[in-house]
Amino acid sequence: MTELEIYAPGLREADQVLRLDHALEPYRLVLRYKVDTHHDLVYFELDNPESAPLEDLLHVFEMLGLNPRIVGEIPENMAAGTSTQRLQE
Repeated sequence: MTELEIYAPGLREADQVLRLDHALEPYRLVLRYKVDTHHDLVYFELDNPESAPLEDLLHVFEMLGLNPRIVGEIPENMAAGTSTQRLQE
């Protein structure tokens, strides 16, 4: 199982969680997720990361007008093909 946490500022706004739920409908059978609206976080669990690529998940948030940020490290089995960089302190 692979776990991923995404911070999406603005997720707590009215109807955003419902819109996210509808946008994630195509992935309903391949991932589980929990939304923490108090902190604008979404926790994902995937049994097979290839069935819901990281780029696709990030695109879902972007379609909703949210700026998704991955919390922590990108899981190794999801990192292939992504172009990310560390934020400078």
